[in-house]
Amino acid sequence: MIELTDTNSSSIAAEFVRSRTRAGSPAMGMVMTLVIVAPEEDAAEAMAAAKRASREHPSRVLGVILGDARGAAQVNAQVGSGDGWGGETALIRLKGEVVKHAESVVLPLLLPDSPVAIWWPTSAPRDPAADPLGALAQRRITDSAAVPRGKSTAMLTQCETYAPGNTDLSWTRLTPWRALLAAALDQHPLKVTGAKVTAERISPSADLLAAWLCDRLKIEVTRGSSEGPGITEVTLDTKEGPIRIARADGRLATFTSPNRPDRPVALKRREVPALLAEELRRLDEDDVYAEVAQRLVKLRGSK
Repeated sequence: MIELTDTNSSSIAAEFVRSRTRAGSPAMGMVMTLVIVAPEEDAAEAMAAAKRASREHPSRVLGVILGDARGAAQVNAQVGSGDGWGGETALIRLKGEVVKHAESVVLPLLLPDSPVAIWWPTSAPRDPAADPLGALAQRRITDSAAVPRGKSTAMLTQCETYAPGNTDLSWTRLTPWRALLAAALDQHPLKVTGAKVTAERISPSADLLAAWLCDRLKIEVTRGSSEGPGITEVTLDTKEGPIRIARADGRLATFTSPNRPDRPVALKRREVPALLAEELRRLDEDDVYAEVAQRLVKLRGSK
């Protein structure tokens, strides 16, 4: 990694070119730009997750750390490529007045004619699409489960301010659960009369799953609490008996259905790099998430 002190976007872009030349690959083979906005204490972990995701999605990864907005403007950066990255990377630290105009530093560094995704690993703006950095991206990724405080409120806020291109890793965590529940109803085409989602007391993913079941099955879904980890059980009530998926250890689930023996099912909780890689596979609007976000807002408003 090359250290650039008191630099600017032009110097960072020039260092990208020199870095590729030193690596013997002056041509660019990257498919997108991924911008990561994180506080200093979370930046290393977020960049490590992006590094693992870049093996599937070679990208220009721009980590942005917004420092103290007081004082003289200063831009410091660490720029490099290789070393396990699928593309090239820059970790940019902003201080002073430039913090209020971070988009002016990031915009010249975006790959031309390529999609842009932005990820807030912890706290995100109330309205990501209206944020100056968020406005640069076609895909805006948040993670309500990772905010330090007020996870449920953060999830509701993201649903209230939903815009095409928004998504949340709390929703991405549900992909295996949704696939398994859909497969269960394919095997048992029965009318579901009610459902219950049991999870940790505060779980944005569980709230979204309950809203998804309510929206798709047009039923009332109750919410139960457990010690976790994450979602521990989902039960669908039918006239022939319950369809139940129970996962007590975060790794292996038991699938119970009417008139059939219990079956073990792999349902391991996935790490952030895998979730991020999944979200970067699609850059269009997630219509299902949009509908579920709207449903969750209505459910909370009715309480």
